[in-house]
Amino acid sequence: MEASRPPSSDVAHYLGAVRRHWWIALAATAAGLGVGATVTHSLPRIYESSSSVLVQAVDQDTNAQGGRTKGSVNLDTEAQLVGSGAVAAKAAALLRTDVAPAELAHSVSVQVPANTTVLVITFQADSPLKAQAGSHAFAEAYLRNREETARAALDKQIASLNLKVKQLTTALTGINAKLAQARRGSSIESNLLSLRSNSQNQLNSLTGRLNEFTTTTVGAGAIISDARLPDTPSSPNTLLDIATGGMIGLLIGLALAYLRERFDRRLVTAVDVRDRGRVPVLATLDERTTPHFDDVLQPYGPGGRVFNRLRNEVLASLDPADRVIVVTGTSRGSASTLVAANLAAALARTGSDVVLIGAHLPDSVVDAAPLARMLGVAAVPGLSELLAGRAGLNRVLQRTPRIPSLRVIATGGSATAAGLMQSQRLRDTLDALRAQGGYVVIEAPSTSSSADAQSLASFADAAILAVELRRTGRPALVDATEQLQRVGTRLLGAVVLPRLAARRAPALPEPAVALPPSGVEPLIDEATQQLSSLPERGEPVSAAVRQRPAENDSSETTKAIDTSGPIVVDGDEK
Repeated sequence: MEASRPPSSDVAHYLGAVRRHWWIALAATAAGLGVGATVTHSLPRIYESSSSVLVQAVDQDTNAQGGRTKGSVNLDTEAQLVGSGAVAAKAAALLRTDVAPAELAHSVSVQVPANTTVLVITFQADSPLKAQAGSHAFAEAYLRNREETARAALDKQIASLNLKVKQLTTALTGINAKLAQARRGSSIESNLLSLRSNSQNQLNSLTGRLNEFTTTTVGAGAIISDARLPDTPSSPNTLLDIATGGMIGLLIGLALAYLRERFDRRLVTAVDVRDRGRVPVLATLDERTTPHFDDVLQPYGPGGRVFNRLRNEVLASLDPADRVIVVTGTSRGSASTLVAANLAAALARTGSDVVLIGAHLPDSVVDAAPLARMLGVAAVPGLSELLAGRAGLNRVLQRTPRIPSLRVIATGGSATAAGLMQSQRLRDTLDALRAQGGYVVIEAPSTSSSADAQSLASFADAAILAVELRRTGRPALVDATEQLQRVGTRLLGAVVLPRLAARRAPALPEPAVALPPSGVEPLIDEATQQLSSLPERGEPVSAAVRQRPAENDSSETTKAIDTSGPIVVDGDEK
């Protein structure tokens, strides 16, 4: 069962996704800032002005039981009255506007500061003057409405008292008339006197209350802080809107970066090879340590130390009887060539006898014979001539000048070996090399471009994948591992390289064989036979095979080998 990754690894993975796709997050953030600025610019300007009203209690005020505000006045109720239709109608009259009172009421809001008897009346409008006037009008209309309501209640009480006084006065008049007719000392007189005394007392009490109500001054409240002219609009808030747009854009950008990382099939880091491809990483090269096309890394340089560690890990992973290692790539290019050549050089520096077999046919004329350039050996004869039977093993084996323990079998001068990678002759060659007791490193083509990699892996004891970042996709890596598993070859791991730049065409002739156009294989075979007839101990031979222009008449068509350069054999020019 696969062990779960620690949380720090997940965080590093997410941060790596953001770092690799930072431009998405940056573009989304910039877009969010732009949208925020556009929205802010397009929204209408709204101004607010507030008035503070001190609410005073009147006789008819009674706070509801359990009300949120304390005291005789329920300020929550008064806050609702500010936006009522009666107050809005009075405010519209004060403003002398044609706007409907209900519409004006939507623009007003009321707040009740804690532990106070104050209402803060705020009015919103599209201009500072309208906001100031609206807030003052609603505050004044509320106070007038409250005062009128209190005065109406007081007048009603006064009218009620006047009616009672009138009734008692009439009753007293009747009682006094009956007393004038009653006999002195009688019980009737005594009752009438008691009744007149009670009525007189009630009349005096009512008269006193009536006088109190008549002289009462109604004080509903006062404006303690009048509305001011606002300097800046309260909405939209430019900084808040732009910051909100930028934050939303950043979050969207991070989400897009993660989605791109999640659904991107390319492998961009060594962690992707290990986690997404489920392949152990043996070595990782960066731009500073990546080998060049035309040379092998120095053993004590940064790249050489990487391959020295790779050599140690490979030797530790091999069984005592394992001798053949195949190096294949997951994408077209020279990744497998670079890894195979430098791994073979690192193995040979230990004193072991190492044979490097170039079985990777060039992808183009520019990439022809890369092993010959890197190791300083002749491009022909090579594996093609060996498998075709035109040269023997001793003939194609070439010892490198700088690393005596390393011998190379170059790819050869033609592509005729493409169908011979499963031949018995190749199997016999590998058995002969095994018998010599050294290590054999096979530079195989990529698994995505040819089935030869799988064929060569079936002859090998172990395999190494050369993974070129930003060029290799996860499906190609998974397919490569599955191909090796099907033939039973043990996969040691992967060597991760950055994306290699395309090689430019050389300005000067190099020891390489230029691949001809299709249809001229007989000419290639003839040139190869002429080269194979040279002495075995000759120095590197440089020859280029070219097709001369042909006329329309087939009888005059000529094909020849261009030997403009001298051929050196045992130090003599031919």
